[in-house]
Amino acid sequence: MTKRLLVFALMLAGTAAAFAQTSELSVEKIMKDPKWMGNFPSAVYWGNDSQNIYFDYNPEANESDSLYRININHPEKILKVSASEEKELVPRRGDFNADRSRKVYSENGNLFLYVSANRKKKELLDLPGRIENPQFLADETKVAFQIEDNAFIYNLKAGTVLQLTHIDKQGASRKNSEKKLSAKDQFLEDENLELLEVVQERKEKNESSEAYRNAIKDEPDYTFYLEGKDLGDLTVSPNAKFVTFNVIERERGKNTEVPNYVDASGYTVDLPARSKVGDMKYSAEMVLYQIEKDTALQIDFSGLPGISKLPDYAADYPERDWKETPRQVIPNSVYFSENGENAIINVRSTDNKDRWIVALDLETGKLETLDHQRDEAWLAGPGVGYTYYGYQTMGWLPDNKNIYFQSEESGYSHLYILNTQNGKKKDLTKGDFEVFDPFISNDKKHWYLTTSEVDPGERHFYRMPLMGGKMEKLTSMTGNNDVSLSPDEKFMAVYHSYINQPWELYLKETGSNSEAKQLTSGQSAEFKQYNWREPEIIRFQAEDGAMVPARLYVPEENAKNGAAVVFVHGAGYLQNAHKWWSSYFREYMFNNLLTDLGYTVIDIDYRGSAGYGRDWRTGIYRHMGGKDLSDQVDGVKYLIEKYDIDPEKVGIYGGSYGGFITLMGMFTQPETFKAGAALRSVTDWAHYNHGYTSNILNEPSEDPIAYRRSSPIYFAEGLEGDLLIAHGMVDTNVHFQDVVRLAQRLIELHKDNWEMAVYPVENHGFVEPSSWTDEYSRILKLFNESLLGK
Repeated sequence: MTKRLLVFALMLAGTAAAFAQTSELSVEKIMKDPKWMGNFPSAVYWGNDSQNIYFDYNPEANESDSLYRININHPEKILKVSASEEKELVPRRGDFNADRSRKVYSENGNLFLYVSANRKKKELLDLPGRIENPQFLADETKVAFQIEDNAFIYNLKAGTVLQLTHIDKQGASRKNSEKKLSAKDQFLEDENLELLEVVQERKEKNESSEAYRNAIKDEPDYTFYLEGKDLGDLTVSPNAKFVTFNVIERERGKNTEVPNYVDASGYTVDLPARSKVGDMKYSAEMVLYQIEKDTALQIDFSGLPGISKLPDYAADYPERDWKETPRQVIPNSVYFSENGENAIINVRSTDNKDRWIVALDLETGKLETLDHQRDEAWLAGPGVGYTYYGYQTMGWLPDNKNIYFQSEESGYSHLYILNTQNGKKKDLTKGDFEVFDPFISNDKKHWYLTTSEVDPGERHFYRMPLMGGKMEKLTSMTGNNDVSLSPDEKFMAVYHSYINQPWELYLKETGSNSEAKQLTSGQSAEFKQYNWREPEIIRFQAEDGAMVPARLYVPEENAKNGAAVVFVHGAGYLQNAHKWWSSYFREYMFNNLLTDLGYTVIDIDYRGSAGYGRDWRTGIYRHMGGKDLSDQVDGVKYLIEKYDIDPEKVGIYGGSYGGFITLMGMFTQPETFKAGAALRSVTDWAHYNHGYTSNILNEPSEDPIAYRRSSPIYFAEGLEGDLLIAHGMVDTNVHFQDVVRLAQRLIELHKDNWEMAVYPVENHGFVEPSSWTDEYSRILKLFNESLLGK
């Protein structure tokens, strides 16, 4: 690699062509507009009539996808949905009644009713405010909905509207709204009243009139004042007797401004971006509004078990005065039973180490803890959800006494039910696999769910009795089977892909014995010309004895060059050593090109990756660049031992989290990695966002040890091999500031074996084919020069 401190010039796109002549692939080909690969469906969903499957598609290679449909009675025809037809479609969102004969939904801020029998929609309400979140109440003659910060009920028979709550966002209570005059203004008023008799008389008259009006007017409706705070999670009970909501106060801290140097205006324009970890201050108070009593109760969470427990990492800071005081919590939505008589709340601590599922007494507002989980790292996993974002699987069974939820209690995310009357809990699924997106069938007798029971790298769809029992496997194709069930549950639209085959759409009857019929076939002739590899899924042993999953690409014997490249996927909590088409499709194709050129390539689901349970997920707690990096090193050792790789010819590359690992590898494992390409990489975790980072490393002011040992910028002096840094200048996720600070650090350390490529128009996820081509041409050039001496 040419030695230089900093390079901001762009490389010509054709640099790598000379090295790719032995392959059918080239960087230019695989990094161009993905349309060259073909036309593949996305965003699959069913029409309400269970007759049509809708999806985004682009057979005409237009600038963007359009909506298409396939009628199940004529599955050979793929029809484009006209603008007029699309306008008449009933949105997917909304709420069906129990027998699914009617559906209420909001469109353009108005309330609509869809009748399944005649497939007609009717506008019910057009009000000045925007109608949102309509839902049938228990007797199905009324519909609850929200306008701004208040709950309303529409009577379907009478056609009347009733306002349930009176919540005032900007207003303040009478006590808080009374303004006290300043000393100066009070002096002026007193002086005026003393000197001018008429002014004094008029003031006394006005005060008397106001007192009379207050005495004779009707008692006002109870009003809850938000006092400038935000309202969230407004929920009406199915019997319309209760309303719950959160009063939210946010302080996001100081945002980073990301300068855009190539704005169309010709001026540098600052793009608003996120704040940094530790800056996000968020509190939520839950209120129970009792309609019949016309009163509101604030729910007290301070007595939850374990709410004052100190984190284990407090032991690393004995000099601090740690106090066991109740931590702040975030109550998520209230879940009412179908009859509206019972309610549970999902409550999370703001540090995301505790989750409580509590029963709410609707008469007193008191709480009873039904289930409590604590994780000294952080709570997450499929269906478990997150403190600030929700996404938890939770609700009531039709019997109005059992609740369901997902939990990692066993080490893997499984589906549980719990009897709220006797406290008995039962795991409906169990084993070393995970459950995804369970939901209850229309007849309330079964669950439908997706699991990884067959293999961590496969996803299949199942049906299971409501109270547990044998799971009936409804899909059979190896890979990922992402199923959309028709509203009548008779058919499944299966969105399927395999390891070397992009996503296509299939149709299958909802039964274990029926065959899936392929509906789309989108690969282009050009894409089919190349024999895309099916990398082997392997497991190698890590230094702590864990068996680490990986994709392995091995070149033909006569092409081997003795060099290896480690690809590190991004996102941290993401799975890539699986049997379906990767979201990293460009990197998959690049790995094929590298293998054609003789490189052995390994793609590792390191500690912190998704799909392998709680211990794998939290293996990076308080030390990013610990086990997640040692897994990469152990993968290299495996290649050296099993595939005759030259230890002096190992490179590493990846983007985002993969870029971070690349930097840590180059800085702390120079004996392992001789060259690395760090793309859009985090260099200092104290500069990343709050929601992601605080889970793994806590907050910088609370746990500085975790940040110091996890941030590459502190280890830059260890750089020995050749390093390429590539980053988009308008990256609003991992800010360009990250690599600017690292560049200055490398300059001060007198390192001269690195270079930087910058991309002025690119955000975190690159868009322009020219940028992708330039970036990966540089990566290929780096490996060829540094590892092979070409």
